[in-house]
Amino acid sequence: MSGTTMTEAEIIAAESQKRAAPTRQRWHTRTLTWQIALYALLVLLALIYIYPFLVQVATSFKSDAEAASNPVSLIPQTWSTAAYERLFLRSDFPIWFANSAVVTVLVTLGRVFFCSLAGYALARLHFRGRGIVFAAVIAVMAVPGVVLLIPKFLVINQLGMYDSYAGMIVPLLVDAAGVFIMKNFFESIPVSVEEQARIDGAGTFRVFWSVVLPMARPALITIIILSFQGSWNELSHFIVSTQSPELTTLTKGVARLASGQLSQGTQYPLKLAAALIMTIPVAVLFFIFQRRIMNASEGAVKE
Repeated sequence: MSGTTMTEAEIIAAESQKRAAPTRQRWHTRTLTWQIALYALLVLLALIYIYPFLVQVATSFKSDAEAASNPVSLIPQTWSTAAYERLFLRSDFPIWFANSAVVTVLVTLGRVFFCSLAGYALARLHFRGRGIVFAAVIAVMAVPGVVLLIPKFLVINQLGMYDSYAGMIVPLLVDAAGVFIMKNFFESIPVSVEEQARIDGAGTFRVFWSVVLPMARPALITIIILSFQGSWNELSHFIVSTQSPELTTLTKGVARLASGQLSQGTQYPLKLAAALIMTIPVAVLFFIFQRRIMNASEGAVKE
């Protein structure tokens, strides 16, 4: 009797396994199909996103006639560097590039220093009105930059900084978003890290500079990238702060070039070559530091 029962149980188990096997196979096939469809969609979106950039690169090496007749082809029929030669040898493009480089480097260094100072003060120092100051920083982030152009021009002109490097650089040295990022990161660092330095006799600035700031490397790298990209691509501020051709930046010069003020006809290779060169520094900086952006694992401490 027991032998008969065991045989029936084995038969039932074998049948259940046979029914389960096709079910698992169908589930695996369905999952694989969805994964393939998802990757295909991502590849399609990536191609759509990167296609204009590829067109920009290809068109910058075309002749004017070919760019006008076939502007979206990715392979030039005749490769030409005439657009780059004209930019660097027969235009003010090198001056634009130099002005942008000077302003961007100084603004980036200034923002890293002043934003980290302000962020540390709001995160660690207890003073009257700290909440009001932080609320004002948040309010500044909510104000569109366009509405501040006329007041910015009036202040720069009143201070005697109009049409100078000072007028281009000083108003950009502090950024509300940078202060917000640094404050939040400093608050994530344990206070016990600073207490030991204070016991050893370090002052507030010494604690900030030697102890806390090195631990804020991920936030600093984020500020560097955002500041570099923001000041390199800035346009509206330079429009209201300068008028001399000698102080024209890349964004201002390329905008004039794209609008046709500096050339006759379409001249797509010339315009896209200028835009491509303008893109390179920001792209290189981002790819160098992309793995370090807000990597919270750096600076972690054991208590």
